[in-house]
Amino acid sequence: MRVGAFALAALALAGCSSADGVAGQVGDSGYIAGDGFVTEVPLAERQAPGEFGGPLAGGGQFDSSELDGVALVNFWYAACPPCRVEAPVLAELHAEFGDEVDFIGVNTRDGAAQATAFEEQFGIDYPSILDDESAEAQLAFTGIVAPNAVPSTLVLDKEGRVAARVSGAVSDTSILATLLREELER
Repeated sequence: MRVGAFALAALALAGCSSADGVAGQVGDSGYIAGDGFVTEVPLAERQAPGEFGGPLAGGGQFDSSELDGVALVNFWYAACPPCRVEAPVLAELHAEFGDEVDFIGVNTRDGAAQATAFEEQFGIDYPSILDDESAEAQLAFTGIVAPNAVPSTLVLDKEGRVAARVSGAVSDTSILATLLREELER
């Protein structure tokens, strides 16, 4: 593990400042609670993340070059209470959009056994990268849109650029379903 990369990713994920609206939201569990705020990025301002990949919780490897169209990228970890709240919502969205949208999870803290147990418990059928050691996926979004709260969910457009971010737990399918449909129709 590269210590510098890990430290940078930790700052990106834990960076709480009043400008980001997350100051004072660090709970007893040691995570920054997002507020469910949705940020949509205008077409002219969209940027693609750097390439990323890594080992998958269920075995094998992932490379971001496998994403081919609209994608949903969710940053999570098993002990995160809001992640547990939104997991069934993401499973429902995957059931609805999985044939048209690429879904990839990015587990920021867990090993394979813990991540796989979480996915089985909540019916998550899409893969998750184990990003706890390299932080490669987290770093790929640096300078574009920091997933500064876990969970954070990003929607990538057909060109692989960040189209939207939801900071915090998604409590129902309506917001993300709307964002995904908009990108599929573009």
